[in-house]
Amino acid sequence: MRPPRPLISRRIFAGLAFAAALPALPAAAAPRTLSGTVSYRERMLLPPGAIIEVKLLDVSLADAPARTIAETRVSGRRIPAPWTLHFDSRQIEPRHSYALQARILDRGQLLFITTERHSVFTGGQDDTAIWVQRAATQDQPAAPASSPIGSWRLASLGGTETPGSITTVITIADDGRVSGRGGCNGFGGNATVKGRIIRFSRMVSTMMACAPDVMDQEQRFLKTLERVHRWSIERRTGRLALLDRGGRSLMTLTRQ
Repeated sequence: MRPPRPLISRRIFAGLAFAAALPALPAAAAPRTLSGTVSYRERMLLPPGAIIEVKLLDVSLADAPARTIAETRVSGRRIPAPWTLHFDSRQIEPRHSYALQARILDRGQLLFITTERHSVFTGGQDDTAIWVQRAATQDQPAAPASSPIGSWRLASLGGTETPGSITTVITIADDGRVSGRGGCNGFGGNATVKGRIIRFSRMVSTMMACAPDVMDQEQRFLKTLERVHRWSIERRTGRLALLDRGGRSLMTLTRQ
């Protein structure tokens, strides 16, 4: 007669089987914070109702919009303006890229925006002291039609009309400052205008990712600005034409 198996073995086996059947428990939440400041170089006070907005973005995918991980809004007129973001560590993927974006708005109107990348979680010291650049304002006085100074919207690029679904705008201020949006990212730089000669510095832009067609137009627009040498106003359409050194049209823009 075969002797019975020890009862303890059955109990251990049953316990292991029960444990295997249990669903895996999710990792415990680990709250994290990220703090820094928002600053600008202009000597001016913000309007009383100005809002400072800071976002933590996942900018890993070049063919998709940046994903917002956390955001905060603070009010106040003092610069540098302190901010703190709260998020869950489980939202941060080790192989992804993350950056901070800041804007300052007054009753919905954009006053300042980041024009350079502020990367975080790169293994080094996080770049949390965010500098923003003044954006074009809608109440900027209109310039004469015979001048490139003012706000313009891209109408054609490389001889091809641009789609109405992608808005690329640029503002050239009286003091030579340049700001705008390429369709996805904000950018800024400088322009030198002497008579019919106009030269653009290399533009500095934010690093968000958008749809491929938007990114393609934005990158071609910024690259083409570096080749601009002259400007003219088309008599029939009133468009601003930006030309290369040989007088060939690189792009045309309509006044905003």
